[in-house]
Amino acid sequence: MAPTKATQSFVPVKEVRSGVVILKDGGYRGVLMCSSVNFALKSENEQRAIIGGFQTFLNTLDFSVEIVVHSRKMDIRPYLSLLQERAGEQKTELMRIQLREYMAFIRNFIEGSDIMTKLFYVVVPYTPGLASTVRPDLPFMPSQGKKDTNTGEGAFEEHRVQLEQRMALASSSLQACGVRAVPLGTEEIIELLYRSFNLGDQENPIHLTN
Repeated sequence: MAPTKATQSFVPVKEVRSGVVILKDGGYRGVLMCSSVNFALKSENEQRAIIGGFQTFLNTLDFSVEIVVHSRKMDIRPYLSLLQERAGEQKTELMRIQLREYMAFIRNFIEGSDIMTKLFYVVVPYTPGLASTVRPDLPFMPSQGKKDTNTGEGAFEEHRVQLEQRMALASSSLQACGVRAVPLGTEEIIELLYRSFNLGDQENPIHLTN
């Protein structure tokens, strides 16, 4: 029987450092979290402006990016915890009863429905010495080509700056279509990767260790 491979061997990510995803092949990825735009509620002129802004965004870039939509079940536990704290602060029994009834309503509503929330990301690639491309189906998969052998700390900082310049260009271009984009930090990227590779574990909290 052939030896089984560890799950980690199928994950193309080597490490996440300073807000940068470093792939096993030496490629780099930055992740921008983007706001959403309710296109259907916009006027016709506003819709045209958004489409024109998105065209400008695509034409501005001289590298490929990946737009990722991440769906997950809404976690209301923090909200319920906040309501529980507020209930204890109420000075009248009537307010406490109303808050408890409201919390029970929220729990029953969520348990009877799959309330999903969608998060939008733009993955920006940079591969030292190569024209960076992203596989349309797997944004964190390695690029095809020769590995970069210069992996010292100085090289990392140089490549990180190049990646951040690309991310800044993408972020500023997205503003033309009314989308605000902010880069994810290290812990936020780790959580996103965990959620992406553990789809059946969406509701459990992420515990990060140093």
